[in-house]
Amino acid sequence: MSTRLDIVSIGMVTAVGLDAPSACAAMRARLDGFRQTRLLGSAGEWQTGAPIALPRNWIGDRRMAHMAAGAVCEAFEGVPEARGQTALILCLPEEDRPGRVVRDNSGLLRSIAQIAEIELHPSSRIIAHGRPSGIVALDHARRLLASGDLPFVMIAGVDSYLTSQTVAHYLSQNRILTPQNPNGFLPGEAAAAVICTQRRQTGMRLFGLGLSRENASIYNAEDLPLRGDGMTAAYRSAFEETGIEMNRLGYRIADLVGEQYWFKQSSLASLRLLRGRHEFQDIWSPGESLGNVGAAVVPLMLGMAFTAARKGYAAGNPVLIEASNDAGACGAAIVASRAA
Repeated sequence: MSTRLDIVSIGMVTAVGLDAPSACAAMRARLDGFRQTRLLGSAGEWQTGAPIALPRNWIGDRRMAHMAAGAVCEAFEGVPEARGQTALILCLPEEDRPGRVVRDNSGLLRSIAQIAEIELHPSSRIIAHGRPSGIVALDHARRLLASGDLPFVMIAGVDSYLTSQTVAHYLSQNRILTPQNPNGFLPGEAAAAVICTQRRQTGMRLFGLGLSRENASIYNAEDLPLRGDGMTAAYRSAFEETGIEMNRLGYRIADLVGEQYWFKQSSLASLRLLRGRHEFQDIWSPGESLGNVGAAVVPLMLGMAFTAARKGYAAGNPVLIEASNDAGACGAAIVASRAA
């Protein structure tokens, strides 16, 4: 699809900062929000995680609504004219995730709109695929913008792995980082939002996007060996749409949460596509500071790239954003600073 999409404003609520500037500065400095939670670990100890210190002790849907609304309101501050003429695409955790903190998708969307004092556009929608939801949302956003029906689309993501049922489930699967298990992730929570439009002279532009599926998913019943076919296909589609080879990539931001599976998947995709002479391509991950933040991760990574380009510390241009989930869904997007 040739329709371009420009990211012009961002918002974040994280364990290392309740707005985008502070969160991005903390992640750049390699600070983290990990601390002891009130959730029990595998040996009866308190589980480490990255909870957000909110002004009030909200829980459940209400907590998610306030987190998301905080990110949404911050994004609108950067583009105030977008209020009243923006469709909201909300990225949420998978419907079948154990301990899923969101109980009512549509109710949550309405609550966010009420707290943020915005009117929901009829084109607003929910995408509940966990971590890669934001890549799917980018595809929907550019189609909405191409239709000409509205000038702005906001992609917002909110998620939390910090529930007792979720932690208990992933502990039973030996997937959470503990003193006894070095190959695991730390549960976190976050919200992030980006405002998208067309034909702006500043911000980040989406040039290519790819979606695919990995048959050898982390839970595949056939116990297939991981070859990285799904992420490789997503990378390839994004590069073909962009019109460049991978050796021209500046750097990557990936949803690496700590488990070896995701590092291997990303490495295999890079090894299979990177050819010819190229500069060093760094790889960043918000998971280093925030743990596993699920469906919030793609808007968060887009915000990281946006801030890095604007502040002049980006590790190159363009940047590839990648995300995948336990069911094998893989997505990749290539964005570049308009200064390129």
